[in-house]
Amino acid sequence: MTKLEPLNSAAAAFLSRVEHGLLIDGRETPALSGQSIDSFDPSTGQVLTRLAAGGPEDVDRAVAAARAAFEGSWSRWTPYQRQLLLIRAHDHLSAHYEELAQIESADMGAPISRTRAMKNAVLQMILFFASQAVNVTGETMQNSLAGNVTTLTLKSPVGVVGGIIPWNGPLISQWWILGAALAAGCTVVMKPAEDASLSVLRVVQMLHEIGLPDGVVNVVTGTGAVAGARLAAHPDVDRVAFTGSTATGRRIIEASAVNMKRLQLELGGKSPDIILADADLDKAVPGAAMGVFTNSGQVCFAGSRVFVHRSIVQEVTERLAAHAAGIAVGHAFDSTSQLGPLVSRAQLERVMHYIGIAPAEGAQLAGGGNRPEGSPAGGYYVRPTVFGNVHNDMTIAREEIFGPVISVIPFDTVEEAIQLGNRTEYGLGGAVWSRNIDSALQVVKSIRTGTMWVNCYGLIDPMVGFGGVKNSGYGIKGSRAHVEAYLATKSVYISS
Repeated sequence: MTKLEPLNSAAAAFLSRVEHGLLIDGRETPALSGQSIDSFDPSTGQVLTRLAAGGPEDVDRAVAAARAAFEGSWSRWTPYQRQLLLIRAHDHLSAHYEELAQIESADMGAPISRTRAMKNAVLQMILFFASQAVNVTGETMQNSLAGNVTTLTLKSPVGVVGGIIPWNGPLISQWWILGAALAAGCTVVMKPAEDASLSVLRVVQMLHEIGLPDGVVNVVTGTGAVAGARLAAHPDVDRVAFTGSTATGRRIIEASAVNMKRLQLELGGKSPDIILADADLDKAVPGAAMGVFTNSGQVCFAGSRVFVHRSIVQEVTERLAAHAAGIAVGHAFDSTSQLGPLVSRAQLERVMHYIGIAPAEGAQLAGGGNRPEGSPAGGYYVRPTVFGNVHNDMTIAREEIFGPVISVIPFDTVEEAIQLGNRTEYGLGGAVWSRNIDSALQVVKSIRTGTMWVNCYGLIDPMVGFGGVKNSGYGIKGSRAHVEAYLATKSVYISS
């Protein structure tokens, strides 16, 4: 029998709570409707806790609290004070990170080894945004006006930000919003996904423990169709940052028209990962495999379409299947697990649907596709899956599966690989594996996507950032441009 790692006392206390309320204006409160929703443990399928089911009126309360804080004492915080708050957040979360890692693993199913390994990424992101708090600048510029006129620009926070984040990694994804908003001087209403809200609730509690003023960050749990929709359409929200499906992104764009909200959208992906004939397969095969299988395939820029030169396609397919077979899939608190379960029963059913229809369209199952032997009963598990003999028009090659499923697609020339790679509505990520820098750069320059990797996959640094094109959305995450998007520019003309 597998021995599971025990929870530490802080995580155990938090996870043992029967129900978690909303966090509005610095206080925990139930939803006004009194309703709640079950939150499940993906490793077992059992109810983990209950979350307050925030409704439109709860979003209204949270937005009002955020607006009052934005116009109140928070507006008088200096950049240096906001930087110090973020540095304190870095130190406090670092000291309590094991608690957060365990909460995240219990809530969304990522192996504890993975959530622990994310510590440096989370802390580096917080420090990056802390550095940006004192790096906000306008500029003076020449003008062609008559008389003695000085012209300059001032930067100010845009106001109240609605943050709608997904379930595939809330511990880190919340900081793309919180970090920029706190650095810029905005206030926030967060709507985490109903499948994984707990690490967001705990992080915001910790921020209040270190001096975050009431109302600056509020959390409304609940469904996207109710709480998320109200937040996206709220007339007193100035900006929405959303990560999720392209279909929902379109609805958010439509809702933003009520007050011309600024938007940052990271949407779906079906990223091409191109292995050229001269690639180092000892590096390319595991790299391409984990470019899909990481986080059980629940990554928006997963390189799920693996294009392989026809001369090596059989070898690569076999090696991918062998790599997949060697991955340990199990309970989130089994220290030997490399992959955990999918986040929910609905997501498991979605992935299994795609696995089920692929052979009928001519794809050949090379490995995986079923439940791992010995996995805990009731959990949402599926083995990493590899399909060969895929062509670009098959359903599994066109639609985002959001699970550990690789489609291996052959090509004959670099030009054909580029053409096939671009034949998608998405443009979030992509990669190329080659020993020839000229060939690699040809692919990098030609693939229409927001981020490209060469001889690696999935590396992200907040100083550099990433974003999408086409139906994968717009607006960059990371870099100075990220914080700039949380600021408004005011032009000033001074006549003496």
